[in-house]
Amino acid sequence: MNKTISFSSDIKNISVVEQLIDDINRRFNLDKDIYGNILIAVLEAVTNSVIHGNKRNPDKKVNLAFDATDKNFQFIIEDEGPGFDFDNVPDPTKPINVEKPHGRGIFLMMRLSDDISFENNGRRVILKFFRK
Repeated sequence: MNKTISFSSDIKNISVVEQLIDDINRRFNLDKDIYGNILIAVLEAVTNSVIHGNKRNPDKKVNLAFDATDKNFQFIIEDEGPGFDFDNVPDPTKPINVEKPHGRGIFLMMRLSDDISFENNGRRVILKFFRK
């Protein structure tokens, strides 16, 4: 199953992503743990693209591509923003950052996915979840 969707940078469009993940869940009968990991990590990536990447500009798009192989599920999320320095994201578990209201999305994506990489100056994130 391969699927690509594109939508404007409106936070309401996250429901489109939730629907895609629910469709994937039904198609592949995902274990509840992998379903939860995919749901949270992908929604974090999409939310970051809408809010931080595209600055909620409805004229800018977020693109999401999904691919299922025998070995993994892969999600590629890309925005039209300027990118960011993904090698220098503050650690949200350090005492200085614990009480900050933001800054946990990438941390969650790293912990919940089996593999994560950033491309195109941080505008594209690739999340992989190994099939069990």
